[in-house]
Formats: sequence, C-alpha cells, structure tokens
Amino acid sequence: QVQLVESGGGLVQPGGSLRLSCAASGRTASIVAMGWFRQVPGKEREFVAAIAWSGINTYYADSVKGRFTISRNKSNYTAFLQMNSLKHEDTAIYYCAAARSGYGSSWYYGPGYDYWGLGTQVTVSS
Repeated sequence: QVQLVESGGGLVQPGGSLRLSCAASGRTASIVAMGWFRQVPGKEREFVAAIAWSGINTYYADSVKGRFTISRNKSNYTAFLQMNSLKHEDTAIYYCAAARSGYGSSWYYGPGYDYWGLGTQVTVSS
C-alpha cells in the first residue's frame, strides 16, 4: 500500500500562486508515476498534470499548460504542483494520485492510478 498526503492548499487572489505538495509513504518503490487531479462539487474529476517517476516526462491538461508545473523529489517520494497565474476557475479540491503501472496516455485518466490522497482545497477569490 501507498499513502498519499497533500498539503499547500489555501485561499489566493486571482493572478497569485500556490505550491501543492504530495508526500508518499509505504511501498513507494512501486510508484511509476504521480498525478494531480481536481474536482469541483457537482462536476467530474478533472486531470491536471502527471509526471513519470523518472522525471523525464510530464503531462498537462490544456487548461493549465504554461501556468502549472509538476515536479518531484525522487529521494523522498514527494510530488509538487506549482500553480501560477491562478484563475477563479482553478478553484477546486486538488487530489494527488500514484500509479504502479501504465505509460503516458494512461496517466491522463483516474483509472490509471492505484492510490489517492484525501485532497486539499484551493480557492481562488478576490
């Protein structure tokens, strides 16, 4: 089993920045990729970004390209999501996820992941 704990959410003004962290523990050696998803109440969960644990490949939703950056610290199994130029529509609960298998295209979708965190709220408001 892998446990994921997100942190770093909060309230920020439009145009501001936040950095989310996701700390993995447990059977971390089984992780091949980590991703971020977000969900607004009443809407489907939405892919945000993913990173292969090698760190070579990253993947982004069109809505966040150029504004968000995913990265990871391989030594302590932590993934990060740097969010800049935040907009009202970025308001959501952000979830971290970890995959034990798969490849690029599979990590755009929820079923491609085996473990999920409980989420952290991000609110963009003036």
